[in-house]
Amino acid sequence: MQRLYDFLRRHPTGVDTFWAVVLFGFSLLWVSSDPTGGSPLGHVLVAALFSLVIALRRRMPQKMLLLAVGLGLAQLAFGLVPFMADFAMLVIIYTVAAHDGPRWASRLALVGGLSAASLSQLRWPQVDVSSPARVFFTVIMTVPFALAWVLGDSLRTRRAYFAQLEERASRLEKEREAQAKVAVAAERARIARELHDVVAHNVSVMVVQADGAAYVMDSSPDTAKQALETISSTGRQALAEMRRLLGILRTGEHQEAGEYVPQPDVEQIEDLVEQVRGAGLAVDFKIEGTPRPLPSGVELTAYRIVQEALTNTRKHGGPDVGASVRLVYFDDGLGLLVEDDGRGAPQEMYEDGGADGRGHGMIGMRERVGMVGGTLDAGPRPGGGFRISALLPLKPAH
Repeated sequence: MQRLYDFLRRHPTGVDTFWAVVLFGFSLLWVSSDPTGGSPLGHVLVAALFSLVIALRRRMPQKMLLLAVGLGLAQLAFGLVPFMADFAMLVIIYTVAAHDGPRWASRLALVGGLSAASLSQLRWPQVDVSSPARVFFTVIMTVPFALAWVLGDSLRTRRAYFAQLEERASRLEKEREAQAKVAVAAERARIARELHDVVAHNVSVMVVQADGAAYVMDSSPDTAKQALETISSTGRQALAEMRRLLGILRTGEHQEAGEYVPQPDVEQIEDLVEQVRGAGLAVDFKIEGTPRPLPSGVELTAYRIVQEALTNTRKHGGPDVGASVRLVYFDDGLGLLVEDDGRGAPQEMYEDGGADGRGHGMIGMRERVGMVGGTLDAGPRPGGGFRISALLPLKPAH
């Protein structure tokens, strides 16, 4: 059934032609009954032309309207009484009113429809009928023409309204995508600057250790060996950070000139929590598992996630909101869980794209977690409030 419906929608002229043939057949049956008021040949010709109006009404509505007006005037001039084929007038009036064409055609269809019944009564007046009855009959016969025009014009207005809504939605979607791309580009540039500090620090450590190893190579081989092991470990970590940095730079982003400062780490999260508490937000902070050294990029990512999550809680949580921060050390990863019992952030912040129109903190979180090969989950809590959980691998991402 659906395939048939799709076929009919793809071939509107074929559907109109079918109904034109049906109308012409009924008109011939009417003519064959030998009606009074005109020649049968004239009625057949008018019926054929009105059927053409039905068949081509959607392909050339203005021309078919003019043809229908001409046929109506011809009926008045030659005394061809109204018959079955005149139903095409209602159809073409509806079609022109619903079509996004020139307004003169719609106005002509309305004027012609409203005057058709009156002209018919003047040309073929009813005998033995009072004047009030004639007026009433004329009004009744005018109603279908008026309804046909009103229905067609309403459909045209509705289509224009929906087309405007679709255009607006498409424009807003494009603007949102552009905003998200700009936010991602800015955040990647910022991450690249931060990773630059991390890599520079690691290289500095390697240089110092190398100089120390060279100095004590002969006098203290064990100390030199320990320094070389530190250089090896730090070098591997620096290479991993450098790969991520190059991954950003290959996208075409460039670092901006500016002053570089040491970046925060996991140990400073407690200081961050105390700072937030001092600002009036109740925060419960716990560390589970055994703390141990982490890659510098992971430490920075963990700190920024907690910072952004608590900032969102203060922005969107509402009054009297409380939050909790959990750091869990697993064998192969660091787990972060930040929850609050407030009203929760707008849905647009944790959907794909993450743009909320006022900030792009969630985009930054996803970018940071992706850079260290971790996973992030953000959304409303079942009992109310908002929840952000992340798992960051402790091993360098290759």
